[in-house]
Amino acid sequence: MEPYIIDGKKISKDIKDELKKKVADYKAKGIEITLAVIQIGDDPASTVYVRNKKKACEYIGINSQSYELPGDTSEEELLELIDKLNNDSAVNGILVQLPVPDYIKPMNVINAISPEKDVDGFSPYSVGCLNLGVKGFLSCTPAGIVELLKRSNIEIDGQHCVIVGRSNIVGKPMASLMLNNNATVTITHSHTKNLKEICKTADILIVGLGQKGFITSEYVKEGAVVIDVGIHRDENNKLSGDVDYDDVAPHCSAITPVPGGVGPMTIAMLMYNCVKSAELTQV
Repeated sequence: MEPYIIDGKKISKDIKDELKKKVADYKAKGIEITLAVIQIGDDPASTVYVRNKKKACEYIGINSQSYELPGDTSEEELLELIDKLNNDSAVNGILVQLPVPDYIKPMNVINAISPEKDVDGFSPYSVGCLNLGVKGFLSCTPAGIVELLKRSNIEIDGQHCVIVGRSNIVGKPMASLMLNNNATVTITHSHTKNLKEICKTADILIVGLGQKGFITSEYVKEGAVVIDVGIHRDENNKLSGDVDYDDVAPHCSAITPVPGGVGPMTIAMLMYNCVKSAELTQV
């Protein structure tokens, strides 16, 4: 079987081009959209993510304010900056690049961001809206996966979706979002028994467990759709995912590659949330 390769680069560019037009329309009405990005310390991976977010802002026409704080910034100083940005009417979205240093509690940071500016979709308010199926900011990676499926004409309604991993950033919100799109959802995790057998029942298998090449063809039903959320870099700087792509791909009807699958969608949906934030705070 020759699988359909889901092209996250192309789909993310389509979304960014749609947003670019929207932002231009806002600018014509005198409305500017601004994203404030806060990074603490100089973790190399975080620096790359922040740079990519700035590039996406520039492409779409969103203003980006960058706050690069030293690695020893206190939680109190960080919360003061967030409070200042919450009260700045020129700022539509606030993003704190995770992970933060160990001495800062991530939930204190997430809770400090105003729900109207929570473009990452991590706050309890945003999560509550998602679980209730009401309008709010969606967590960017799960929202990006749904867009990948819909824009690739892959049916979600009535399909059995198995999610491998139960993180607050991917697994749990992914389950809610697939339920909201009428899938039947099973969440699996490190304590799940018969993982292989459960995965083999999936019409759509979404993998985000953080273990390189863990999912082989033994976990995949013939003709399933496989979405790989994992990202791992080897000593030669080559990227791969949680799915053993070469082994699994011949058994799929559709699959996301790593790189070029889910990754680009996370930033595209962050930009989508930034534009949406303007509707909440200014429009």
